[in-house]
Amino acid sequence: MKLFKPLFAVIAVTAIYSCSTVPLTGRKQLSLVSDDQINQAAAQSYQQLLSDPQTKVISGTSDAQRVKTIGSRLATAIEKYLNDNGYANQYNFKWEFNLIQSKEINAWCMPGGKVAVYSGILPVTKTEAGLAVVMGHEIAHAIARHSAEQMSKQMAAEAGGAVIGAAAGGQSQATQAVIGQLYGVGGQLAMLKYSRDNESEADRLGLIFMAMAGYNPNEAVAFWQRMAASKQAGGSPPEFLSTHPSDATRIKNLQNRIPEAMKYYKK
Repeated sequence: MKLFKPLFAVIAVTAIYSCSTVPLTGRKQLSLVSDDQINQAAAQSYQQLLSDPQTKVISGTSDAQRVKTIGSRLATAIEKYLNDNGYANQYNFKWEFNLIQSKEINAWCMPGGKVAVYSGILPVTKTEAGLAVVMGHEIAHAIARHSAEQMSKQMAAEAGGAVIGAAAGGQSQATQAVIGQLYGVGGQLAMLKYSRDNESEADRLGLIFMAMAGYNPNEAVAFWQRMAASKQAGGSPPEFLSTHPSDATRIKNLQNRIPEAMKYYKK
């Protein structure tokens, strides 16, 4: 046990001095990665994707303009909130919003505000409010720095694993195998649960962001009901082994969060 005490002390000190705060939720998060570094890397990856010959960026259509309009409304509302609440110096987003032709039902936002919406999700979003649900949720991941947080968690986990491995070095092979197995499985499940927490936080922030931008948060429940119905038959993995909440859990949580989001709703 003597060997583990210094490790715990180092982790505790690191956690205290390497934390940031998520806007609105107030949650403290581990932050071992520079925003400038991750935003720069994200911007480069985004441009590489857009310039890839296999990527077809849709432009000049009503759907493409809708993506940009909703994105602009969300960005303006979010930046106003950040500026009004002392977060202005903590974010340097260079917003971009693009519609990409793909049958995939998906959308994402890279750190730094690089957003992509796949055309395959439009039949599910149906309305501007439905699309605002998706884009608000994905932007929330970036505002909450979930990518950097996951990287920081992984860095801490790998460092912890190395120390644990060294501590087990003097034990029998059987003991080392048990420690390695427990750490590997436990670490994996912890990261999966952590990802579900991020998804739930993005749901909460996304509701508020769409409300700030003038979209009715009640539309989020209808969208996720349509999303659940659109999934192919065959079932989903058990919730405790998934990086996303189950559809039923997500919808229930959203319903509970709507009164909070409505406080920010301006028609």
